[in-house]
Amino acid sequence: TTAIDLLEDLGAPAYKIASFEAIDLPLIRYAASTGKPMIISTGMAGQTEIAEAIDAAKSAGCTDLAILHCVSGYPAPAEDYNLKTIPDMIDRFGLVTGLSDHTLDNTTAIASVVLGAAIIEKHFTLDRSGGGPDDGFSLEPAEMAALCRDAKTAWAALGNIDYGRKSSEQGNVQFRRSLYFVRDMIAGETITSDAIRSVRPGYGLAPKHFESLIGRTVTKDIVKNTPVRQNVISG
Repeated sequence: TTAIDLLEDLGAPAYKIASFEAIDLPLIRYAASTGKPMIISTGMAGQTEIAEAIDAAKSAGCTDLAILHCVSGYPAPAEDYNLKTIPDMIDRFGLVTGLSDHTLDNTTAIASVVLGAAIIEKHFTLDRSGGGPDDGFSLEPAEMAALCRDAKTAWAALGNIDYGRKSSEQGNVQFRRSLYFVRDMIAGETITSDAIRSVRPGYGLAPKHFESLIGRTVTKDIVKNTPVRQNVISG
């Protein structure tokens, strides 16, 4: 609590509870009593302990609370992270949820964005060989910049559920297959399987109509290598 009093004197805007203190409920309550936003890391904590920490923060006055999925290994292997836990935490606890990442690269952190992580915590250093206690598993400036860039790209790529044609696809519609007449025909002639073919570009009827066109007639003279369109087919 002395440390929180000091931080209050310094005007700290928010409080981060490290994984090792996530079970220190009196500390959490004291920090929460300031009314400032809080982030709690959940390394080594089970479901019950996480719920207890959340309840302690809320009951003591914290109304702006986030939790971080965390593995308290320094460094931690990516396979220990079980990122599928993140959407479960979101559903279970109903809070803004993020990732405290102690892996040696950015892959795990970027992947967490796709699973709902809204906060990413990474250790940072100006020089990994500087000899500090966290330097060996911290990001250097260029890596941190890459994490910021790539996390934003992952977020943008999530988008919405959308099966429609995208703007970047519009010009490529021509490269789809469609039905074309591959020989000359005269008005009234019956369409046979050797008269039409599925080819590129995509300006004719879709290939799914191939079988339904066999046996129907053309209503006008046809020059080969022209797209099959409904307005030249009987019926």
